[in-house]
Amino acid sequence: MKVPLQQSFFVRQLTVLVNLLQWRSSSYMGILGGLIGLWFCLFSVSLCLGSVTIPMHHVLEIIFFRPTESTEVWQQIIWQLRFPRAIAATFAGAALGIGGIQMQTLFNNPLAGPFVLGINSGAGLGVALVILGSGFVGGVVGSFSIALAASLGAIAVLSLVLAIARRVPHHATLLILGLMLGYVSNSLVTMLLHFSPSEAMRLYLSWTFGSFAQIQREQLPIFSILIFLGGIMAYCSAKALNVLLLGKQYAQSLGLNIRKTRRQIIISTAILSGTVTAFCGPISFIGLAVPHLCRYLLKTVNHRLLIPAIALMGASLALLADIIAQLPGSQLTLPLNTVTALFGAPIVMAIILRRHRSI
Repeated sequence: MKVPLQQSFFVRQLTVLVNLLQWRSSSYMGILGGLIGLWFCLFSVSLCLGSVTIPMHHVLEIIFFRPTESTEVWQQIIWQLRFPRAIAATFAGAALGIGGIQMQTLFNNPLAGPFVLGINSGAGLGVALVILGSGFVGGVVGSFSIALAASLGAIAVLSLVLAIARRVPHHATLLILGLMLGYVSNSLVTMLLHFSPSEAMRLYLSWTFGSFAQIQREQLPIFSILIFLGGIMAYCSAKALNVLLLGKQYAQSLGLNIRKTRRQIIISTAILSGTVTAFCGPISFIGLAVPHLCRYLLKTVNHRLLIPAIALMGASLALLADIIAQLPGSQLTLPLNTVTALFGAPIVMAIILRRHRSI
């Protein structure tokens, strides 16, 4: 027996409302505490493991107590290399997870990620113009020029997306146009690659692999402040995101300004994903996989509860991926996106199969 369309829509709205009103503070705080503990453990392990293994008690001694002369080399490794890398992974993972949940809710699409509007493609085009077009300057100046070029490319695509958003009322149309902008940016990058020397191609491809080690210590304050601001904007949009779950028409009947809300969500996601891409390169799968893990773990769609948990889960998974990519005890390093795909792809496959069974 088929359920009438209006009745089915009413049941779906009622289900979402009940889900939003569920509040299990004790279990939520327990899960949040567990995620904090997981992040702290992985952060500590990331300081210990690498091409050179540093015992945990020496790491604690260097960070919290007076280090000895025998640990002077380890001090340089921790403070110059591993600590900035772990901080970058923490902020980047949190940013990608939060950006992912915003895009999935805005477009009502479980397969949407933080880069769905082509922000990363614009950043990649900016980097390609610097590396492939005008040459690459090494050192700190070179890393700043890459970050600046990526930021400008992301801002250019963001400006086009916002201009389109003012004229296009439907989220699905905006999603398709954003994907088209990404395709155009990628085609221009491919054209530049075709006419570039092998050394420039190698440098650009190395950037596309993604790495938390690309951030210099001097860049960490800018990186962390931008992501913090984007995260605050996202959390302030939590109530609007909850309302969007009920459907566009119902949200408008509750007085929600759809265009203003959409613009705020897009800007927040662009700041988060664009900053990560600018400083770390395009990091795949984390923004897509983490929201689904947290929904499954918390059994809720309330964004006020999801966003803090997603930030911690994203930070933890980014740290775990970075630890695996470094191949502890080896001089080799795997591309970061290779590792993130290992745990991201199975989640995406499970989503597709689940959607197929529901049809």
